[in-house]
Amino acid sequence: MPKQTILASTSMGVLLLITMMFCGGPTPTGKPPTGKSPTTSPDVTEQPSAAEKSNGTWYQLYFSSPKYPDDAKKRSPAPIAQALVKVINSAKKTLDIAIYELNLPELGDAILAARDRGVTVRMVTDSDEIDTSDVLIRLKKSKIPIVPDERSPIMHNKFVVVDKKAVWLGSWNFTQNDTYRNNNNAIYIQSPQLAANYTTEFEEMFTDHAFGPTSPANTPNPKITIDGTVIENCFAPEDKCGDQVIAVIKQAKKSIYFMAFSFTHGGIGDVVIERAKKGIKVQGLFESRGSETKYSEFGVMEKLKLDVLKDGNPYNLHHKVFIVDGQTVIMGSFNFSQNADEANDENLLIIHNAAIAKQYTTEFKQVYQVAVNPPK
Repeated sequence: MPKQTILASTSMGVLLLITMMFCGGPTPTGKPPTGKSPTTSPDVTEQPSAAEKSNGTWYQLYFSSPKYPDDAKKRSPAPIAQALVKVINSAKKTLDIAIYELNLPELGDAILAARDRGVTVRMVTDSDEIDTSDVLIRLKKSKIPIVPDERSPIMHNKFVVVDKKAVWLGSWNFTQNDTYRNNNNAIYIQSPQLAANYTTEFEEMFTDHAFGPTSPANTPNPKITIDGTVIENCFAPEDKCGDQVIAVIKQAKKSIYFMAFSFTHGGIGDVVIERAKKGIKVQGLFESRGSETKYSEFGVMEKLKLDVLKDGNPYNLHHKVFIVDGQTVIMGSFNFSQNADEANDENLLIIHNAAIAKQYTTEFKQVYQVAVNPPK
């Protein structure tokens, strides 16, 4: 039976080429515009424009830039995909890739070029994808070693470890839809310590075939500091990521903003509601698809008159993001669901950095405005 996919697309978003250096999803749903017409507007302070750059030198942050309607014949090269091609091209020794979905030909080309220049390339993917993606089939035929998870819950990671020194990760699947139709984000971080975490996780899947609940809780550096920024790193389900998300939200003093493809985790929903009742400002965006089900936190929050909206992207909102107090960002592949927390293979970062939080807030505002005024 096919796996239940509670996590594979994104929404519209505007390309935010942000962070200080360069900036720069899964299957089509054909979801029609929802015709939402809320009158509220995001109660967030003005943020720097997309052209402004932050100060650090250790990360680059990227957002997809969906168009509606999307016309494949009129597409321009997507900066988020171009950035990952450059990352792959930069590899000198090793390239470890754990990806839920991959169908961008240019990434297949870059992976093969890396192998051909002597880079050791290894891959892990979801078993539902390995024989359905033309790109993965091509890589497999070209003798790129690819390990599928071969189980019902999904291998939902989207990360790349380069030379054991840097990591690319986020919500963005390496697909046409996640690139051109859905709202997504990704970050590229230079850090051997973080790379050690993701290499450890990769080895569990690639070498030991340990996925989901069979994966040991052995992250070597669960908390690191880079140039004054504290980053907490969590892998699901072994590191109890849901509890870590709850702990961060519980500390909110001023504001909580979120963008969620899937938000069905009752514990996370409860702490958001508890903070709202304490006077903390809450604004949230839900992917429309699935938001009307009894499992979604949307209905509960809407009844309590929290400032929550269904997204306006006629395709998908695929972010999995919380922004807390304008200081902390929770991001990664981890949907806010029990499946992500207990069964799938996932990862997330909790980044304590106001500059990065500003950039995610800019994205939130743009996605919010599309929810207020969805495309006709």
